[in-house]
Amino acid sequence: MSRPDCCRDGVLTARLSRLSAVPEPTGLDKLDRRSVSLDDPVSRDDSVSPGDLELLRRQLQRPARGVAGIAWRCPCGKPGVVATEPRLPDGSPFPTTYYLTCPQATAGCSTLESRGVMAEMTARLAVDAELATAYRRAHESYLRDRDKLGTVPEIAGVSAGGMPDRVKCLHVLVGHALAAGPGVNPLGDEALTALGKFWQHPCLTDSCPVDPCPVDPCPVDPGPDELAADRT
Repeated sequence: MSRPDCCRDGVLTARLSRLSAVPEPTGLDKLDRRSVSLDDPVSRDDSVSPGDLELLRRQLQRPARGVAGIAWRCPCGKPGVVATEPRLPDGSPFPTTYYLTCPQATAGCSTLESRGVMAEMTARLAVDAELATAYRRAHESYLRDRDKLGTVPEIAGVSAGGMPDRVKCLHVLVGHALAAGPGVNPLGDEALTALGKFWQHPCLTDSCPVDPCPVDPCPVDPGPDELAADRT
């Protein structure tokens, strides 16, 4: 299988944006975000290895489909958000460009959804003009990113997660926030803050793929698999 390419025609590029230096071995207090940039011609992230695809299979409990690149990696090095082609290999249109795969993050999003967070956010959009404007900008940014991966007429103008008028999937908004970096999706940023330090918990049982691991002790310790249920 050829290596998936997240940069079509040299336009969609990615760079690692570090919010703060990894601290001394006392845990991570800030997230590293791998953000997709439409304007940076210098760097790109098409480094999807067979090992990444196997990790994604284990995270999702099924083979990942239409992987275009890794949009964000956990500080331990594992994929956490994948950039997905807008048309899957079977021909189906797929609007979710940034697909959240980290089991800890997906489980946390499901918990927030069960607590009524989406309804509360949607209600705020109806009365907070500034928030609604910023959320619409996030919708437009999402569409621009997806268009660089390919044009699919069936989903033209349709982003994901309920944008731009409502919130119907926090997994989508958190995936966007992680991939794009802070300040792009306001409600995704809020949900990400509410999740807390999800990356400090073991996500898979294999040893950390980063040597040396930036977290000491490494949060990925051997133990029973506790993968979150896959989202359909």
